[in-house]
Amino acid sequence: MQKQAMTSGAPWKHIIRFALPVLLGSLLQQLYNTVDAIIVGQFSSEEALSAVGTTGTFTFFFLAIALGLSAGNGVVIAQHYGAGDEEGVRHNASTGILFLLSLGVLAAVAGALLARPAFKHVLSVSDSILDQTVQYFSIYALGLVFQYGYNIFASILRAVGDSKATLYFLLISSVVNVLLDYLFVAIFHWGVVGAATATVIAQIGSLTAAFLYMRSRYPIFRFGLHEYVWDWHAIMKTIRIGMPISLQLVIVSVGLTFIQRAVNEFGKVMTASFTVGNRIEQYINLPCNAIQTTLATYTGQNVGAGKEERVTKGAHQGLLLSVTATIVISVVIWFSADKVAGWFGLSDAAMKYCLPHIKTVVFINIILSMYIPLFGVFQGTGHSGFPAIVASCALGVRVFVTYLFRYSSFFGYTIIWWNGLFGFGIGFLVTWSFFLSGAWRRRGA
Repeated sequence: MQKQAMTSGAPWKHIIRFALPVLLGSLLQQLYNTVDAIIVGQFSSEEALSAVGTTGTFTFFFLAIALGLSAGNGVVIAQHYGAGDEEGVRHNASTGILFLLSLGVLAAVAGALLARPAFKHVLSVSDSILDQTVQYFSIYALGLVFQYGYNIFASILRAVGDSKATLYFLLISSVVNVLLDYLFVAIFHWGVVGAATATVIAQIGSLTAAFLYMRSRYPIFRFGLHEYVWDWHAIMKTIRIGMPISLQLVIVSVGLTFIQRAVNEFGKVMTASFTVGNRIEQYINLPCNAIQTTLATYTGQNVGAGKEERVTKGAHQGLLLSVTATIVISVVIWFSADKVAGWFGLSDAAMKYCLPHIKTVVFINIILSMYIPLFGVFQGTGHSGFPAIVASCALGVRVFVTYLFRYSSFFGYTIIWWNGLFGFGIGFLVTWSFFLSGAWRRRGA
């Protein structure tokens, strides 16, 4: 069972080998989200583009729960896997699958019911795009159960060292999504309804591929129906580690919701610009997020195997890889910003906002790459609550300065992208203070 463990050999080799498929998989996810925006912007309207973009923070809220709890389950499984406990791996995996699928059903129902009041009263979406926004998200919400299911399967596979498989699943769903996007939006002219429908069908495809692969490739994960047991003890282990991760992501989502509200105050042109700038910013952050995911598994396996001395070495090498990759991506985006932004069919007025947005965040987000990977180390040692504290501080600062300076003579609307300098700066200082203190070495929950 140990053939894919990361408990021996050079840490950086394991990190690259594991992180690269995670990075490419995340890239594919971003690509098919971007394709939604490009095709809607090119073949529908700027109003439709704004509607799709406005749903981003709300969709991330629901996805945060899936990402956090599946990651928590993955850390538990990685620790059992590192210790060679096959029964512990099986039991926590089967319970995790049942738990996440059940939550997925609840999320789908809640999303459909809350869509209109959330976009109208919380995000203050303009009446001109409100109906399209609600239409897109209501259909998207139906696919949440498939997203939750896919994320738990992917997390289980990563926990045993198999990150390549998730890349193949996402490749399948990305190709399906692109083809259906073009069919539904460009040819059938279904607008936001077509974009959302394509996304849901793609999610069904990735879930199906993940389930079939896991059963055929790993006999240890061939569960009978009687093995899907609602074990509160196992679920609470997942919640203790996963809930702080979810909370961290939910805090990010809530903070971004307030920032999105501030964006919407400047009108639909700024909303369309922010949609594009935000999508491009997510590409910049792919390496540090992939290495965070990798270090959570790497740390969990090494802690489980009693090789904690390898954790610090892996953390340093992971950080170096994160910063280097982020700088390379930032340089590329800086020199191609006008060309990339032009793909979305933005008006000249929107481009006026978008280009400085992009050229600012390529520098600011390098700060993020200097500390986000350490979150994976903290999660792998059971201190997953600390990243939530950092996220609270960073987002709180970003929201505060956005509302403080959005109508000022110095920053004005540019604070919408400059707020990261303040938030990420605080995140960097708090994270590195905790890391250098060594307190994370003590096993958490």
